[in-house]
Amino acid sequence: MEQIEWADFDRIELRVGTIVEAEVFAEARRSAYRLRVDFGEEIGVRKSSAQITELYEPDELVGKQMIAVVNFPPKQIGPMTSGCLVTGFHREDGAVALATPDMGVPNGARLV
Repeated sequence: MEQIEWADFDRIELRVGTIVEAEVFAEARRSAYRLRVDFGEEIGVRKSSAQITELYEPDELVGKQMIAVVNFPPKQIGPMTSGCLVTGFHREDGAVALATPDMGVPNGARLV
């Protein structure tokens, strides 16, 4: 495993956001949802694509808090520009479980 300096980690803006909209991303090459995530007043609402269709339905994602990287440059994903990278963990079966706080925190709170 490659080691990094603390300053490398400190540059990554991992923030909590609440999913305010989730829908099937029909244009995606792999099964995915198109998400709109509220990161609070400072950052605002950002769009992202997430390959989390095996474990979640769109209606159960709305209102769920999750952790995302918010300081990557925008990335074009098909017809959509993504403004954040949703984080998660691969399970043994290959499905992706979202990285989430275990209790409610303010939108935009930074992982420390």
